Amino acid sequence: MGMNVEQGAGDDHGEVMSSINTTPLVDVMLVLLIIFLITIPVVSHTVPVELPKEAIQPLQTTPQNVVLSVTRDGDVYWNEALVPDNATLVARLKTVSVLTPQPEVHVRGDLNARYESVGKVVVGCQRAGIAKVAFITEAPPRG
Repeated sequence: MGMNVEQGAGDDHGEVMSSINTTPLVDVMLVLLIIFLITIPVVSHTVPVELPKEAIQPLQTTPQNVVLSVTRDGDVYWNEALVPDNATLVARLKTVSVLTPQPEVHVRGDLNARYESVGKVVVGCQRAGIAKVAFITEAPPRG
């Protein structure tokens, strides 16, 4: 980068005149432009072939996620059906855990539910061999 500093003999103010030489920048940009213009047609050049048309059918459907809700009183609901006890919950989770791919378990815990109630659900998921457990929450209000 060049800088031109001139001081006049008759100047009482002592101002510095400076300007940036942009010629090297323009040269580099022009070289890059030429390189890109030359290489892009080479990259996009392919042999013309007629590709087969095939409809894609999904081989595997993704399983429905299991939604477990824990109420304020500690009751556990599988989607919308009440699960009577923890042993029944583990048994039902074991039947789901052998599916391929394994569904995720989403836990919806009430704000005022005891940690013990939600903890029992998480331990039940662990005992059944569920790999992915997620917690569903609400976003706080904005502002």
